[in-house]
Amino acid sequence: MALQETDLNWAQQAMPDTEAAGFIDDAQQRIERFIRARQASEPIPSFVACDFVMVDRALAEIVDQRMAPGPVFCEWGAGFAVAAGLAALHGMGSYAIEIHRDLVEQAERLLRDRSIDVELVQGSLVPEGGDEIVDEMASQDWLKTNEHPAYDELGIDVSDIDLIFAYPWPGEEGLIEALFDAFAAEGALLLTYHGMNEMKLQRKVHGDF
Repeated sequence: MALQETDLNWAQQAMPDTEAAGFIDDAQQRIERFIRARQASEPIPSFVACDFVMVDRALAEIVDQRMAPGPVFCEWGAGFAVAAGLAALHGMGSYAIEIHRDLVEQAERLLRDRSIDVELVQGSLVPEGGDEIVDEMASQDWLKTNEHPAYDELGIDVSDIDLIFAYPWPGEEGLIEALFDAFAAEGALLLTYHGMNEMKLQRKVHGDF
């Protein structure tokens, strides 16, 4: 298998609608408060928020153009699970995985307050059998964990997911792609955010590209 980059014209999509815009604004305010409160005591180095407006516009194109093979979405390394919440607002069945308990609690509160349906669990995004890939490729420690894989608790396998979103830590892009290529189903999509108005959409296909 291989990953083939797919054109993503997110910039041509409309800005988020009223509900999504309100959700993004609420999430951003909560994230800023959380980061300020944790800076002096217990910062989480791997937690950095992405551009949620950009993510919403990308999701809008993927859904409007029916680019994903099905309606199942999962956010890897969810933080406050904002991307998962946006996917749910776009009508997808949405899941989210986050390893830090305090971030899971913040995400649960945000989603509950906004009445957005996301299945969110604390655990590792690395599927069973993926440890060798992590040990070989991870340059940071945040993916090297003894936490259990989250998929049993979610009741799904990676191969059941049609669209995965991740914001890789610098240097971890290849690892996220390798995990996706190893475990996702053929035809599934990987959407990644890379900062500074850069997003990438890749599809798992046969062959080398």
